[in-house]
Amino acid sequence: MHCVVHKTHVLNVTCHLPLIFVAGIGFFSLCFLMTSLGGQFSAKRPGDTPFTIRAEVLGGPESRGVLRKISDMLEVIMKRMDTLSKLGNTTTDSHRLDELSSALDRLPPPIGLVERIQAIAQNMSDMAVRVEQILQRSMANNRVKDGTTGQCEVPKDPHYPDCPSKVDWMRARWTSDPCYAFYGVDGSDCSFLIYLSEVEWFCPPLTWRNQTTTPTQKPFPKRQAAFRSDIEALLEQVGTGKESLSFMKRRMRRLAAQWASAARRLDDSLMSQWREQKRILVHVGFLTEESGDVFSPKVLKGGPLGEMVQWADILTALHVLGHNLKISVSLKELQGFLGVPPGRGSCPLTGPLPFDLIYTDYHGLQQMRQHMGLSLRKHKCHIRVIDTFGTEPAYNHEDYATLHGYRTNWGYWNLNCRQYMTMFPHTPDNSFMGFVAEELNDTERLSIQRNKVDSMAVVYGKEASMWKGKERFLAILHRYMDIHGTVYYETQRPPEVPAFVKNHGLLPQQELQQLLRKAKLFIGFGFPYEGPAPLEAIANGCIFLQPKFKPSHSSLNHEFFRGKPTSRQVSSQHPYAEQYIGRPHVITVDFNNSQEFESAIRDIMKTKVEPYLPYEYTCEGMLERVHAYIQNQVGFWPGSPPSPFVLLPNSSALAWASNISTPPSWPPLSALRLLASLEGQSCIDACQSAGLICEPAFYRFINIKEAFSGLEVQCEGVEAEMNHIFPAFSVESSECGLQKDPMLFSCAGANTKYHRLCPCRDYRKGQVALCRDCL
Repeated sequence: MHCVVHKTHVLNVTCHLPLIFVAGIGFFSLCFLMTSLGGQFSAKRPGDTPFTIRAEVLGGPESRGVLRKISDMLEVIMKRMDTLSKLGNTTTDSHRLDELSSALDRLPPPIGLVERIQAIAQNMSDMAVRVEQILQRSMANNRVKDGTTGQCEVPKDPHYPDCPSKVDWMRARWTSDPCYAFYGVDGSDCSFLIYLSEVEWFCPPLTWRNQTTTPTQKPFPKRQAAFRSDIEALLEQVGTGKESLSFMKRRMRRLAAQWASAARRLDDSLMSQWREQKRILVHVGFLTEESGDVFSPKVLKGGPLGEMVQWADILTALHVLGHNLKISVSLKELQGFLGVPPGRGSCPLTGPLPFDLIYTDYHGLQQMRQHMGLSLRKHKCHIRVIDTFGTEPAYNHEDYATLHGYRTNWGYWNLNCRQYMTMFPHTPDNSFMGFVAEELNDTERLSIQRNKVDSMAVVYGKEASMWKGKERFLAILHRYMDIHGTVYYETQRPPEVPAFVKNHGLLPQQELQQLLRKAKLFIGFGFPYEGPAPLEAIANGCIFLQPKFKPSHSSLNHEFFRGKPTSRQVSSQHPYAEQYIGRPHVITVDFNNSQEFESAIRDIMKTKVEPYLPYEYTCEGMLERVHAYIQNQVGFWPGSPPSPFVLLPNSSALAWASNISTPPSWPPLSALRLLASLEGQSCIDACQSAGLICEPAFYRFINIKEAFSGLEVQCEGVEAEMNHIFPAFSVESSECGLQKDPMLFSCAGANTKYHRLCPCRDYRKGQVALCRDCL
């Protein structure tokens, strides 16, 4: 009752003193909310804490939404009150404010807490409307006194056709987000037009506004990046409080010496060339509470760790390369780093983006769209999306995906597809980011040679569900080898794990490494797809045995891939290991064929292998690749240049003529090789069959009529069309088609009717992401 009495006293004073009223209404609102909830709190058990009450009573989404509504409404009311205090009070307005002071006291007491909260929210909404009416009347009176009413007519300018409709929207919805009030919107047409012309860009500049006072934004000074060997500052930035972050920090510490050594070697190979230090924000969206953070609770229970391995390595690579790094694992941190105005994110950022690059994931991209407003469209080119399985152009182009059945829950962001960065180089349309595996020194290699146990196998599967239905081929394997597992269990052996398997439970990384260094075989069950563990096993001298999929798994026939923005055909559990490493380190067989499976086991028993790690998965390889991206992936989709080609000797490929001036390009045009695919063949496969890699950056050079004539293709006509297969041609109908929308340039995709024009390039041994002249 003390808060209620104090509230009345404050309101009586504020009818005469506008400035005191501004403070009083805020205090009144807080007191009323506490009084309203107090009865419910007092009914709890004596041992309950406020945190217990919050979890039990206010934990539901409905309650949280109502409380957010109250908070937003109070923020709007306070802004309006501040404006009123500057305008001054009239006798009529004071009388209306007196009415507001008793409005809440007349509310009938609701029964439940949720009903009470809803009543408060409704009253806040009514109060905001009434305050807004007073404010608009006062603003109108002041505009009449100042003679500015005519300056606020809504312009009808053909250069700004959306202005009238945006003003109408603001009239109806400007209180929907407190960010509008933050930018000075007060419900008047003048404030709408100022906002829509100076914060957003839908209305023309107002002639009576002093535009000369707007400061010119100075570009951020360029600084040189220097390699770092100490990661302590990075560990401090990563923070604490989540098991996922602890896992990532343990990995960073364990690999710190290898990163430092790799940095010295790369610095030597680059001959200490000047590198620009970039301002980089890393927002790990899937670890935020707002996205559910489903990974942290699973870290100690065998949950998927591949994403955290990759993010730990990305953070370390960016730090070691010497860039200015900010790390965000919460929505509050993201908003603070970006300078998002307070509210729900409807308003754009003002001023330049404080970062050159932003690394995030699909969860983070969604959060940025919610809190950057129109700014996301403006700053899209700065974003890099860490995307485990990849996003193909047909799924990325929102309109095209919607019209042609490629729309999924992911994708449709209209980015340049090279802005998606994958864990493995499975589609050249995206950029291959990767991760690292631990390298062995000479002493460790010698120890492995001495201690390998030819009759020891380790199963790739930390969750018991992965073992279900695998008894038949495990029994075959058991005839030849002792089988070890690392399956999570709490009190007893999981029933899915056969009794003849020695299960170690979940092991820390170092103990798992020791197990792999003794084992001869690392065997996969078909899931998880494309994780880091097989590369770590191969790097420790194991042979990786994996199942071949017949038919290949894809979004068309397998639940796991359904909804993912790719049509990629996955031929085995780990296509990278099958294609880029292969025998003797990787053996891929049909596990449903018992004879083929048993024959593979016998071959493995007789095969000797050395530890092997592809260069692109070493610390130096990842540093080299990320450095090349940061320094060279600076612009997308420049205009198409004129494009003459010459036929290479003893080849069906065309190259860019050396006597023609070369427009700026990365990779450089010297790497371009133009091929025609077979009917029904994708450019990924066409380039691979020639020992090359499809390079989507080169599509803009081959998307011209001269490309068809260079390949001696007969075209009755050449039409431009939005089609992710184009540029392409049909021999049967002599039809030739160019790509109308550069966003649909795609290495993926095939059509049985068409031969595709394919821009291929060479690549460095062990570094498929880079051509020979790319550094």
